[in-house]
Amino acid sequence: MAIRIVRLGTKRSRGEGLRIGTVRRPPRGVPKNEYASQNWYDVCLPNVAPSPELMKIGKAAESEKEWATFVRKYRAEMATSEKSRVLDLLAALSYHANLSVGCYCENEHRCHRSVLRELLAERKAKFE
Repeated sequence: MAIRIVRLGTKRSRGEGLRIGTVRRPPRGVPKNEYASQNWYDVCLPNVAPSPELMKIGKAAESEKEWATFVRKYRAEMATSEKSRVLDLLAALSYHANLSVGCYCENEHRCHRSVLRELLAERKAKFE
């Protein structure tokens, strides 16, 4: 049992388990009944996606300083009690089921999922 951090829309790994989209918007041009079959996600959990305002900051970040600002603000969003409990749940589930969480971004190092990986690791999530 473990959790994986993935890019949504990519081929699933063997034994990947439930794929959770940590995004605010569905994939463009894809019928809802095909999200899973096209390897986007099985369920969407926008609770742990950055707010729309913060996404603009993250997408516009060009320098390390700008990216660090995004990371700091995203961590602050995830520190609220509701979002923190969701992260705790995902970390706990990683010991009982195979699951993956992800986003559409091509470069994980400039995507909120890199920070999500850190947040889950801080909660002792079990990774693949």
